[in-house]
Amino acid sequence: MVSTPIHSLSLALALLALPATAFAQSAEDVATAALDAAPVWDGHNDVPIQLRGRRGNVLEGFDFHDTSAEPGFGGGEDTSAMHTDLPRLAQGKVGAQFWSVYISAALPEPEAVQATIEQIDVTKRLIHAYPDDLALALTADDVEAALAEGKIASLLGMEGGHSIGSSLGVLRQMYDLGARYMTVTHSTNTPWADSATADPEHDGLTDFGVLVIQEMARLGMLIDLSHVSEATMMDAMDATGAPVIFSHSGARAVNGHSRNVPDNVLLRMPEQGGIVMVVGLPGYLSEDQRIWYAARQAEQARLEAWLQGEPEQVASGLAEWDAVNPMPLATISDMADHIDHIRDVAGIDYIGLGGDYDGMATGPVGMEDVSGYPALFVELARRGYSQTDLEKIASRNMMRVLREAEAYAAGQAGVGPIESPVG
Repeated sequence: MVSTPIHSLSLALALLALPATAFAQSAEDVATAALDAAPVWDGHNDVPIQLRGRRGNVLEGFDFHDTSAEPGFGGGEDTSAMHTDLPRLAQGKVGAQFWSVYISAALPEPEAVQATIEQIDVTKRLIHAYPDDLALALTADDVEAALAEGKIASLLGMEGGHSIGSSLGVLRQMYDLGARYMTVTHSTNTPWADSATADPEHDGLTDFGVLVIQEMARLGMLIDLSHVSEATMMDAMDATGAPVIFSHSGARAVNGHSRNVPDNVLLRMPEQGGIVMVVGLPGYLSEDQRIWYAARQAEQARLEAWLQGEPEQVASGLAEWDAVNPMPLATISDMADHIDHIRDVAGIDYIGLGGDYDGMATGPVGMEDVSGYPALFVELARRGYSQTDLEKIASRNMMRVLREAEAYAAGQAGVGPIESPVG
């Protein structure tokens, strides 16, 4: 039937009478559109240390299409499944990944250097073993090219300054091998920088530590301040005009763990041009869980002091405490709360994601492994984040940061390597 002007007017009036929500996209639609346009760029994944602990870095027989049946970590009784494989990365809409070439901070520095090189090697071998799915990325242009080909752009990040053996020469060689960020410390202090989880020795960075930061910036290696003390954060930001990153950290105002980023540092992010990539580790997300861990540790210490030389009774007493005090669970909502806070303090342009998958027991409920990222984006869309906001969080902010780090390094092209006498 041909519409008459009266019919058209009636239809227009009827449409105007509908509530605005009738035309609004659902949260699921907004999240899907954002991740289709800008897949997740994850700041931290520990598959490489899983390869070392479960397989001694032997890839023969390893199937990255299904990691559910991998042997236990360290050859022990831990048979928990890995969090990461190619199908789950696809389900999680992950398009770029910093693979952490972490090694234990307990190793003496010469051994740490060797182990880091071995982890770079096994990660490169993994990437090369799956050329249809993964592509080694050394630059922002490489990331864009991999995304255009439908591959996961694979970058390397060193987790802990112990990886360079207190040597600027080793730092430069690690960059040449492909490392594109270094976390300045891990769980313990280095001889030149304080960690967030150790008693301070240096009040931040030593003079040599400042040189490390400046040489990283000169090279174009991203300066990662996850795991460092607040004083180290401040010193690193003072040492250079290059952007800094937090590859896997939360907001300390939401969860008071020292591993998270305090507001006075968040307030500096716009001037620094950096990014906080929000972590998925439950103990850093849920303040209730952090409090629970502290209470459990206190109970264990009490039992050990009260029942000296009786480990079986200590274990029994702790089991009874656990039964009465179940651990609170972290949720997707908790992770979104950290994103909300960073947006409110620093701004939408300084947020990313760094799950820490395969470096923890599990992610929050609903995001237990790498497949869960879309659920987080749905939650954020429900909270009013626009598609543009979500695209920034997913990967556009991280792309900006890497390009700014590259531009800073290009501006240092006439500056020679920083020299420091060796041992």
